[in-house]
Amino acid sequence: MENDMDEVATKIIDILKKNMKEPSDSIALETPLTELDIESLDLAVIVFDIEDTFSIEIPYNANEEVEDFATVGSVVDKVKSIMSEKKSTGAAA
Repeated sequence: MENDMDEVATKIIDILKKNMKEPSDSIALETPLTELDIESLDLAVIVFDIEDTFSIEIPYNANEEVEDFATVGSVVDKVKSIMSEKKSTGAAA
Protein backbone atom coordinates (compact mmCIF):
# COMPACT_ATOMS: atom_id res chain seq x y z
CA MET A 1 0.00 0.00 0.00
CA GLU A 2 2.87 2.37 0.73
CA ASN A 3 4.00 2.21 -2.90
CA ASP A 4 0.50 3.19 -4.05
CA MET A 5 0.66 6.30 -1.88
CA ASP A 6 4.03 7.28 -3.26
CA GLU A 7 2.87 6.70 -6.84
CA VAL A 8 -0.32 8.74 -6.32
CA ALA A 9 1.62 11.56 -4.67
CA THR A 10 4.28 11.55 -7.41
CA LYS A 11 1.71 11.68 -10.19
CA ILE A 12 -0.21 14.51 -8.50
CA ILE A 13 2.98 16.53 -7.96
CA ASP A 14 3.89 15.99 -11.64
CA ILE A 15 0.44 17.25 -12.67
CA LEU A 16 0.82 20.30 -10.41
CA LYS A 17 4.26 21.09 -11.85
CA LYS A 18 2.98 20.72 -15.41
CA ASN A 19 0.29 23.34 -14.75
CA MET A 20 2.37 25.85 -12.78
CA LYS A 21 3.83 28.99 -14.28
CA GLU A 22 7.08 28.50 -12.38
CA PRO A 23 7.35 24.87 -11.26
CA SER A 24 9.23 24.32 -8.03
CA ASP A 25 11.42 21.33 -7.32
CA SER A 26 10.57 21.49 -3.64
CA ILE A 27 6.90 20.51 -3.64
CA ALA A 28 6.16 18.38 -0.57
CA LEU A 29 2.94 16.87 0.76
CA GLU A 30 2.73 19.63 3.37
CA THR A 31 3.16 22.42 0.78
CA PRO A 32 0.04 24.64 0.78
CA LEU A 33 -1.49 24.95 -2.69
CA THR A 34 -1.67 28.71 -2.09
CA GLU A 35 2.15 28.79 -2.16
CA LEU A 36 2.26 27.20 -5.61
CA ASP A 37 0.95 30.28 -7.43
CA ILE A 38 -1.85 28.34 -9.16
CA GLU A 39 -4.67 30.39 -10.67
CA SER A 40 -8.25 29.18 -10.21
CA LEU A 41 -8.54 28.35 -13.92
CA ASP A 42 -5.31 26.34 -13.69
CA LEU A 43 -6.72 24.53 -10.65
CA ALA A 44 -9.72 23.45 -12.72
CA VAL A 45 -7.35 22.06 -15.36
CA ILE A 46 -5.37 20.30 -12.61
CA VAL A 47 -8.56 18.71 -11.22
CA PHE A 48 -9.52 17.47 -14.70
CA ASP A 49 -5.99 16.16 -15.25
CA ILE A 50 -6.05 14.28 -11.92
CA GLU A 51 -9.47 12.83 -12.78
CA ASP A 52 -8.19 11.59 -16.15
CA THR A 53 -4.98 10.21 -14.68
CA PHE A 54 -6.72 8.18 -11.96
CA SER A 55 -10.06 7.55 -13.78
CA ILE A 56 -12.04 9.14 -10.94
CA GLU A 57 -14.42 12.04 -10.45
CA ILE A 58 -13.51 14.69 -7.90
CA PRO A 59 -16.47 16.62 -6.57
CA TYR A 60 -14.99 20.10 -6.64
CA ASN A 61 -16.65 23.32 -5.60
CA ALA A 62 -14.19 26.14 -5.07
CA ASN A 63 -16.24 27.50 -2.19
CA GLU A 64 -16.88 24.22 -0.37
CA GLU A 65 -13.90 21.95 -0.98
CA VAL A 66 -11.21 24.34 0.20
CA GLU A 67 -9.96 22.07 2.98
CA ASP A 68 -9.59 19.16 0.54
CA PHE A 69 -7.31 21.35 -1.56
CA ALA A 70 -5.42 23.10 1.24
CA THR A 71 -2.12 21.25 0.78
CA VAL A 72 -0.60 18.86 -1.74
CA GLY A 73 -1.07 16.09 0.83
CA SER A 74 -4.78 16.85 1.27
CA VAL A 75 -5.25 16.53 -2.50
CA VAL A 76 -3.39 13.19 -2.41
CA ASP A 77 -5.59 12.03 0.49
CA LYS A 78 -8.75 13.10 -1.34
CA VAL A 79 -7.73 11.20 -4.48
CA LYS A 80 -6.84 8.10 -2.46
CA SER A 81 -10.16 8.18 -0.60
CA ILE A 82 -12.08 8.47 -3.88
CA MET A 83 -10.03 5.61 -5.34
CA SER A 84 -10.70 3.38 -2.33
CA GLU A 85 -14.44 4.22 -2.42
CA LYS A 86 -14.44 3.28 -6.09
CA LYS A 87 -12.75 -0.05 -5.32
CA SER A 88 -15.13 -0.82 -2.46
CA THR A 89 -18.19 -0.20 -4.63
CA GLY A 90 -16.93 -2.82 -7.05
CA ALA A 91 -16.16 -0.43 -9.89
CA ALA A 92 -13.44 -1.56 -12.23
CA ALA A 93 -10.09 -0.23 -11.06
